[in-house]
Amino acid sequence: MDAIIALVVQLVLGAVGGGVTGQAVKATNMGTTGNVIAGAIGGVGGTWLAGIIPGIDALANGGLVGQGVTGLVGGAILTAIAGYVKNTMMKS
Repeated sequence: MDAIIALVVQLVLGAVGGGVTGQAVKATNMGTTGNVIAGAIGGVGGTWLAGIIPGIDALANGGLVGQGVTGLVGGAILTAIAGYVKNTMMKS
C-alpha cells in the first residue's frame, strides 16, 4: 500500500510541476493536457532517477516529502524539455 501512495504522490506532484511550468514558460507550453501528462511521467521518472544518483538518493528514498519534491522537479524538467522540443519542431 505504501508503494501505491508513493506513486500517487509522484504522479500528482509531477503533474502539478508540469502544469505550472507549461503555464509559466510560454515557450514550453503544450496545452494543459500535454503539460499535465508530461509532468506526471516526469514526476515518476525524476523520482526514479534521483533514487539512483549518489548524493540525492536520500531525498528520493527518504519518504513522501522527498518523493514529492523530486516528483515536482522531475515533472517540471520533463515538461520544459518536451515542450521546448515540440514547439521547436512545430516552427520548422
